[in-house]
Amino acid sequence: MTSKLKEALQALGPADADLYKCVHCGLCLSSCPTYLETGLETESPRGRIALMKAVREGKVGFTEQVVPHMELCLQCRACEAVCPSGVPYGRLMEATRAQIQQAHPGSLMRRLALWVAFRSLLPHPRRLYRLGSLLRLYQRSPLFSLARRIPGRLGQIQEQLPLVPKGFFRPRAEAFNPTGEVRARVGLLSGCVMPIAQGPTMEAAVRLLVRNGCRVLVPPAQVCCGALNLHGGDREGARRMARRNIDAFLDAGVEAIVVASAGCGSTMKEYRHLLEDDAEYQERAWWFSEMVKDVSEFLTTLPLALPDKRKGLRVTYQDACHLAHAQRITQQPRELLRRIPGVELVEMEDASRCCGAAGLYTTLQPQMSRQLMERKVEAVLKTGADVVVSGNPGCIIQMQAGLRRAGSQVRVMHLVELLDEAYGDSRGHP
Repeated sequence: MTSKLKEALQALGPADADLYKCVHCGLCLSSCPTYLETGLETESPRGRIALMKAVREGKVGFTEQVVPHMELCLQCRACEAVCPSGVPYGRLMEATRAQIQQAHPGSLMRRLALWVAFRSLLPHPRRLYRLGSLLRLYQRSPLFSLARRIPGRLGQIQEQLPLVPKGFFRPRAEAFNPTGEVRARVGLLSGCVMPIAQGPTMEAAVRLLVRNGCRVLVPPAQVCCGALNLHGGDREGARRMARRNIDAFLDAGVEAIVVASAGCGSTMKEYRHLLEDDAEYQERAWWFSEMVKDVSEFLTTLPLALPDKRKGLRVTYQDACHLAHAQRITQQPRELLRRIPGVELVEMEDASRCCGAAGLYTTLQPQMSRQLMERKVEAVLKTGADVVVSGNPGCIIQMQAGLRRAGSQVRVMHLVELLDEAYGDSRGHP
């Protein structure tokens, strides 16, 4: 970067400086899922940044010709991992989505759906549990089987719904304690989707941490991390939830905040940016972000008690976007998999390319989501694996739906589930 360009960037505000860091080199093109699918410049990070600049400079507005290119972005942040200029594309897209929500909020039905999701459900855990209970009843009724056979979009939505398990995972005031020496006092994010759709995964995470000497607290005051709100343009809603989580975990006096969802961990590590202009929470947000650790990242720092049961499994690993690209965590999950006796780790083609889940993307952009899902399923099947492992609930739900549709018996598991299963004893906590 030339000295003149540095001076010009310093004269701009932080957001504008981020926007003008892009030098249009094109190295992001080969990493962008939507560009690879369409071949269109406007569906690439470079093309979208050019549109952002045009809006910033008043050359165009958020018109019906501009907005769809922004909405097709998965926000997978694969471009960030290869960008030589360090463009924080994720933050740029979050800001752009917030501007679009103000200038071009879409149809009445869309606005209502997002309002219900962002304001009436995600910030309210009790409502989410009630909705989960209703969904569980529905899935056990004849109506669900009939609805899945309906052709078109309604049937597709039924196919993609995760099967809600019998029990939910719930935060609680009492800690989960190890039987021996306490090596660490950690907080565990429960979140919004995982405790309902993947309660057994959360229970496996607790057992795994407790088995390896952690005192685990799951603060009842915590709420959704705010990732879905941020990605959907509801920045203020995300800020409100961030403040509640900061208070819940810092007041609990934990040494680390462990997260089993890649998208949540990525967002929580960036609370420092989300609240950088909040005088009351700026410092607390910085400390909070420093404490957040993905569960694979945290486990590799412990003197793990290795499982002694041989699995005899062929496993492939799917890199969750917000783990590989946003948090730059790729080796720790693989290291843990290799430490399980009898597990053969086989790499799939393009393991870090987005599977098309991306939060609400499966609902808002069903065609592109399905294209990416089918490519991922094809890559999994080519490995001949018995199990595909990932570290994000959205990826797991997406791949379960894709493999089910392909008639495959390949199991999809979270990393902590496979590790927990490897010990051969799932009794005890929680």
